Amino acid sequence: MAIRQIRKDGDDILRKKSKDVEVIDEKVKELLQDMLETMQVANGVGISAVQVGILKRLVVIDIQDGSGPIKLVNPVIVKQKGKQEVEEGCLSFPNQFAKVVRPKEVTVKALNENGEQITIKGKELLAQALAHEIDHLDGKLFVDIMEPGTMEYLDPEEKK
Repeated sequence: MAIRQIRKDGDDILRKKSKDVEVIDEKVKELLQDMLETMQVANGVGISAVQVGILKRLVVIDIQDGSGPIKLVNPVIVKQKGKQEVEEGCLSFPNQFAKVVRPKEVTVKALNENGEQITIKGKELLAQALAHEIDHLDGKLFVDIMEPGTMEYLDPEEKK
């Protein structure tokens, strides 16, 4: 497996719409695993294929709650409920955070990496991560929906 380069703010690919995955083969499974490893190395909770330069509807999420990583193929939000204002960041926008309003609960239909139809219900952080990553698949970024004037830039040197 390999750590992939994360595409950053200003890269045109982040604004493109991803295409459905027609066949889940070994190449797709390897990409999902690469995405997981890339996300873990970058200390993220989610990543989409477009963020590693591949315009396929693939998402990996791990909110570190002990339930393990979720690998989704062709995910679609079919239901959302409530609202939550959250502080959000993105691996493609390092050290930048802003307030956004996301659904408090979502229901997502997708295929797992074995091609089986699954439904995931997410609340709070999982709902936020699912909505964020699925937005990526449509070329939509968190900065597009952030509340004006809430962007914060963290100095990476302060963490040391």
